[in-house]
Amino acid sequence: MPLLLLSHFSSTPNSALRPLLSSLLLQPTKSRFYPLLSPKSRPYPLHRTPPSLACHASSRATPSPITTGGVSMDSSPPSLDSVTEDLKNQSLEGAGDGRTDNNSTCRRSLALEDLSWDHSFVRELPGDPRADTMPRQVFHACYTKVSPSVEVENPQLVAWSESVAELLELDPKEFERPDFPLLFSGASLLVGALPYAQCYGGHQFGMWAGQLGDGRAITLGKVLNSKAERWELQLKGAGKTPYSRFADGLAVLRSSIREFLCSEAMHSLGIPTTRALCLVTTGKSVTRDMFYDGNPKEEPGAIVCRVAQSFLRFGSYQIHATRGKEDLEIVRALADYAIRHHFPHIENMSKSETLSFSTGDEDHSVVDLTSNKYAAWTVEVAERTASLVARWQGVGFTHGVLNTDNMSILGLSIDYGPFGFLDAFDPSYTPNTTDLPGRRYCFANQPDMGLWNIAQFTATLTAAQLINDKEADYALERYGTKFMDEYQAIMTSKLGLPKYNKQLISKLLNNMAVDKVDYTNFFRLLSNIKVDPNIPEDELLIPLKAVLLDIGKERKEAWVSWVQSYVQELASSGISDEERKVQMDSVNPKYVLRNYLCQTAIDSAEQGDFSEVRRLLKLMERPFDEQPGMEKYARLPPAWAYRPGVCMLSCSS
Repeated sequence: MPLLLLSHFSSTPNSALRPLLSSLLLQPTKSRFYPLLSPKSRPYPLHRTPPSLACHASSRATPSPITTGGVSMDSSPPSLDSVTEDLKNQSLEGAGDGRTDNNSTCRRSLALEDLSWDHSFVRELPGDPRADTMPRQVFHACYTKVSPSVEVENPQLVAWSESVAELLELDPKEFERPDFPLLFSGASLLVGALPYAQCYGGHQFGMWAGQLGDGRAITLGKVLNSKAERWELQLKGAGKTPYSRFADGLAVLRSSIREFLCSEAMHSLGIPTTRALCLVTTGKSVTRDMFYDGNPKEEPGAIVCRVAQSFLRFGSYQIHATRGKEDLEIVRALADYAIRHHFPHIENMSKSETLSFSTGDEDHSVVDLTSNKYAAWTVEVAERTASLVARWQGVGFTHGVLNTDNMSILGLSIDYGPFGFLDAFDPSYTPNTTDLPGRRYCFANQPDMGLWNIAQFTATLTAAQLINDKEADYALERYGTKFMDEYQAIMTSKLGLPKYNKQLISKLLNNMAVDKVDYTNFFRLLSNIKVDPNIPEDELLIPLKAVLLDIGKERKEAWVSWVQSYVQELASSGISDEERKVQMDSVNPKYVLRNYLCQTAIDSAEQGDFSEVRRLLKLMERPFDEQPGMEKYARLPPAWAYRPGVCMLSCSS
């Protein structure tokens, strides 16, 4: 029986948010954004060039217009968007996805010793008075100073990202240095670095887990480039910290390859993400029980150098709000720090901008974002998160572990563990074996999990008296509005439609779910559909034959009917087939980092051959281009790709 799919998201009035969130807290896997009879069938999409993620919230009554790929979405005149356009332009352009102007004529080429370090996090926030790595509760502190302790034996550089090196203005020749693997394994310390591990907590699978923290990640500090951008360098797998609990603080080559490649692949897809400068092997083995089934084995050790403007998470604030009145001031200090360094446009807001909006309550309450910078900041964090999740859904990406300690305040994809891109379209897909059987973090639930996590974040700020209940509700409302706006614009662009068509898109996603159609390849092939009324009915599906496999007569009729409706909708746009194909191919990637591609690279790397890792890195730098000779990387997954350990992984490193 066909699954009902997407009615498509209905907005929830502000007055209903409190009971809705109570329900959400009790039943976190119940979808708010997918009103379905079954959780097995749900959709989503993406922009190649994402719009600004600045805090330019429009009111629910007057949503801002969205333009995607030349398609203008019908909407009312903007409110907050137009008022804060200047603020939007002031925001750090690279804060979301790390993109900068690579055509700069004044690019510097620095040696590692010439990097300019900014240790504002250590300088401005309270730290742990102890510097040992004994596992313990760390109170009244945002970090612990701790040095990498990983043991190495002839470490090797596996791969490095040219575009991240450009962000740091590093000379490419630095990667040829004999001591480079020693420096980026943590065996030797970079000149000017001041290493520390961050303290944070989090909800894991809906339950408060208490203190978590950087158990195997050690930040070296922030590098300040000539554009006054701060880029935090962090070694993942560099050894024990006080937050390691019973673990060894190390990482294996398998998970390190996945994180390195996916960080860069997501950036090239236009999705906000932490980045990865380089990947090195340690030359030592690490013991891991991949499936937690009592069968540990030795695996090669490795370290990724992760890069982001900040690694602050929701959990960075939560931990202090749970530790009594004394530590609530740390929540405020952390909020001030984030706004000062990462949201300066909010710090500079003036009353003249009159960013005031009705909440829609019966008492017609007003939220004035200029009267409370923390409220404006919370709204922007909520909107950035909504934008991020919409982009995940658009490209068919499932994070796998959306705990609050894995949620960036900058709206970045962070902490790549058991992630996965959709192959056969199954909205209940989860790449995380730990998430079975509940599938809390499955693909279709990600929008709801984003909302749930924002609710925990706003509760923290409310407890610290930085925002009130009305402001918290407004941030949650803005999450829903922003997600809806972004998702609809993304899907409209993916289909090359002149305007959003809820019924057409819902039917398409239902068909894809019923027939388990390959998500990436379907949308890529869809651009080959022609607007030609003379095409015989039995030839309509020819452009899609590579993805519509083994469908019977009934299902063929369903697809023919959909294509006919689709062609009719396209005909109203007046855009030529050629122009539409160019636009659609610019937002529908040909190549994504499928799990089986990662596994192929891992298998070779564990035998000492890193060529496939490097090949995938170059391939994923241009996911929307045809790249002749690389077509095999766009093929449907082989049968072995669906075995555990490939399509699904545990939270283990």
